[in-house]
Amino acid sequence: MIQSTALALAIAVSGCASTPAAHDTKPVTTTPTAAPMIDIPFTRFQLSNGLTVVVHEDHKAPVVAVSIWYHVGSADEPTGKTGFAHLFEHLMFSGSENHKGTYFAPFEKAGATGMNGTTWFDRTNYFETVPTTALDMALWMESDRMGHLLSAIGKPELDTQRGVVQNEKRQGENRPYGRTDQNILSNAFPANHPYQHDTIGSMADLDAASLDDVKQWFRDYYGAANTTIVLAGDITPAVAREKVQKYFGDIPAGPPVPRQQPWVAQRETSTQGTQSDHVAQVRIYREWNVPQLGAPDNPLLELAAQVLGGGKTSRLYQRLVYQDKLVDDVSVELQTFALASQFVLSADVKKGVDPARVEAAIADEWAKFLKDGPTADELARAQTSVRASFIRGLEEVGGFRGKAVILAQSQVYLGDPGAYKKDLERTAAATPASVLEAARKWIARGDYTLTVVPAKAGADLAAEDKAVQGLPARDGKPASVTPPAKNYTTEKSDVDRSRGVPDVSQFPELSFPAVQRGKLKNGIEVILAERHTIPVTQIQMQFNAGYAADHGSKLGTASFVSSMLDEGTKTLDSIEIAKRRESLGAIIRPGTGLDTSSVGLNALNANLAPSIELFADVVRNPAFRDADIERIRAQWLAGIAQEKTQPQGMALRTLPPLLYGADHAYGIPFTGSGTEAAIKSLGATDLAAFHQTWYRPDNVKILVAGDTTLATIVPLLDKAFGDWTAPATPLPAKKIAHVAAQTKPRVFLIDRKDSPQSLIFAGSLADPTTSSDYLPTQTANSVFGGTFTSRLNMNLRENKRWSYGARSSLSDALGQRPLILQAPVQTDKTAESVAETLKEVRSVAGSNPPTQVEIDKIKAQRVRALPGSYETTGAVLGALATNQLYGRADDYVSTLKQKIEAQTQAQVDAAAKSLFVPNALTWVIVGDLAKIEKPVRALKIGETKVIDADGNVVK
Repeated sequence: MIQSTALALAIAVSGCASTPAAHDTKPVTTTPTAAPMIDIPFTRFQLSNGLTVVVHEDHKAPVVAVSIWYHVGSADEPTGKTGFAHLFEHLMFSGSENHKGTYFAPFEKAGATGMNGTTWFDRTNYFETVPTTALDMALWMESDRMGHLLSAIGKPELDTQRGVVQNEKRQGENRPYGRTDQNILSNAFPANHPYQHDTIGSMADLDAASLDDVKQWFRDYYGAANTTIVLAGDITPAVAREKVQKYFGDIPAGPPVPRQQPWVAQRETSTQGTQSDHVAQVRIYREWNVPQLGAPDNPLLELAAQVLGGGKTSRLYQRLVYQDKLVDDVSVELQTFALASQFVLSADVKKGVDPARVEAAIADEWAKFLKDGPTADELARAQTSVRASFIRGLEEVGGFRGKAVILAQSQVYLGDPGAYKKDLERTAAATPASVLEAARKWIARGDYTLTVVPAKAGADLAAEDKAVQGLPARDGKPASVTPPAKNYTTEKSDVDRSRGVPDVSQFPELSFPAVQRGKLKNGIEVILAERHTIPVTQIQMQFNAGYAADHGSKLGTASFVSSMLDEGTKTLDSIEIAKRRESLGAIIRPGTGLDTSSVGLNALNANLAPSIELFADVVRNPAFRDADIERIRAQWLAGIAQEKTQPQGMALRTLPPLLYGADHAYGIPFTGSGTEAAIKSLGATDLAAFHQTWYRPDNVKILVAGDTTLATIVPLLDKAFGDWTAPATPLPAKKIAHVAAQTKPRVFLIDRKDSPQSLIFAGSLADPTTSSDYLPTQTANSVFGGTFTSRLNMNLRENKRWSYGARSSLSDALGQRPLILQAPVQTDKTAESVAETLKEVRSVAGSNPPTQVEIDKIKAQRVRALPGSYETTGAVLGALATNQLYGRADDYVSTLKQKIEAQTQAQVDAAAKSLFVPNALTWVIVGDLAKIEKPVRALKIGETKVIDADGNVVK
């Protein structure tokens, strides 16, 4: 996959807030105090073949994150070979000389979590988090493809992954605004800059990639001396040295790799462009080229981005959303890379508003910022927000943003795993004057503005893209630097690779926190799981409401109420709430699902008490002011319009009402956004009535996980919620009716003209989460489409090469659960993909039920993944929430291993037959009707109708 964002390494000193009680209307006073510098201890060493190894010990869970970074990316691609680095990343998952077949299989069997690979401008990385006992297997696998790949890659493997990558490209471009990246890069960097083409590359270049190209790329860039391995977690440096030497010590260093040098290519003049797309509203982008990762001004520009467009309290949000009401959303972010970075603004223009007015307002605010810079309060809040985000990321050892990523990026780009600290120091030392100076230097001129507009009927988007000229080459590109040759040596390995992948026979036991219970004075139950890893406490208030509570009233009310909670209380407006939240470094996040409405708090322990006070005010005292309702309503309606331009949004809006019926509590758009008519009619009375009916102390449980104790947290919660009394009206009961399975399949087509892909959805209904066959049903689904190596994905992605990925999912629910099969596929293979999906359904439910081998693989994967699955506090809190919702015992997670292992083949076979019923399927297919309707109708699956994005039949 392509990495779409860069990791921000900067953090700042903490702002410790002295915050009034939630009912107090005094202004917040924030007194910044120096916080201890964050440190990620590490040991670094280098093998004789040049391989760099970084080790970080973290023994909180019996898992190790393995992160391997090759210092090569799309910036290293020569002319005519765009997309090659990413294509090669895919090939690395196709097998090696001593392991034939997909690389996911052994890792799934061992219970790996967070396994993936990504390519970006300057690096290609591969990562997984494995049980400690599976580390040898992981290192064997990574070393086998690093040192023993060439003879395993032939034309079939190349053609397979070429097809997969091209479908990934189609999938990205099929999303609204999905074609903007290449347009912006073409106009941001000169033609001779390594960043002028995007990582996915062009179709023509992907078609032209040859087997010789593949093998030469491997020889040039995948040597040991161009590689960094980070091992983070339950490991010691001594063990790491022994194992890495054993598996990687015999791999050659490879030739010296020329290093491209930083080239910001700052522009002096402002330019503009326009792009049409299948979008619901105009979006304006502005981009400036700014310095590379590690440059002194980089962390200052990140703070400037936060002040200008980092949320509700930012300058642009205040001006464009609140004051002038010109846009539905606006944001500014810094995207950091090794050779240059990008400072990017994005604004979604309200329907009917002249984009020129938006540009003028942006320019006005930009000028004000460049004149005076940020205030001391703005800067302090920005520093606190960045610091809090960084602290939360430290809980995870691997994945996309954990400690292994921070250490690897610092080593690969800056030559020192601890280099991130330099940015921390620069951010900690930031002043309004230093931020202003950096802003004046880098974002005062030379921007490219791209305006994306709704496409007119018949627009040729492909031709429009080809017509983009881009910037010509320019002088000033620094020459690449080839490091001096070193006398690297290899050491003979005693690993007998002919024996295949090392067997993993032992696995660590799951250690899940003991669940503790307490009560507030008014009887609200508090359920706690202690997790003392980082100084953060997470709280979730779980109300028995959700989308299902909309039944019989205005669809979207539950979600709309949720979104309004932090938009103002009886004594605080939305801006004051946001300012206090930022000053405290807290996250308050309302949310809604099928069966529950919840409000979450993620708080730094240093500010826990005032964070809970603010949290309680948000939960208990929403104001539902008319001005706030109208602002959110406008954003909401714009969001619905956007959903109706997105293939995924179209399918999620239309399939559930078809499955359940329009009068069912679940027969609603699964986006949760409701209908335009309902949202337009909502008023303060509706919202207040819903809140009073469902958000009440006799309908809630408080779930807590993190660095606290029952003795500490209960008094704080009692102070905030203990005097909350229930209304006199009885708590209503939701009506979730049972729906009989349909006896004939149905097909519904939605026209999305010019789509390079079709999105296939097929759905039916399964038993509730509380049913006795829950686990066998989960296993049957995993065999069919719930894992990478599932039947459906291996067929449509790996064998046919028609899709970037196909899967099936079962959402949890108190009522019947929706089973959804989904596959984005290339347009010319839509009907064939539907036929193959149906063939797989008939097979798993009939002549080829789940085999014992498949079942054992899924059981092993789920059991062995348990220790890694509950590494974070958020995962523990999630387990508490699902246990409460579905009536599970407190020891459910701790006893899950035995329950999973006890499943029999007969149980899974029965579950598969019950779950996958071809005649019960309802198909929704979104694509270019002119190209897909006739082939799909020719399949004669069932009655076929054309519907619009609201589910209405088109005649």
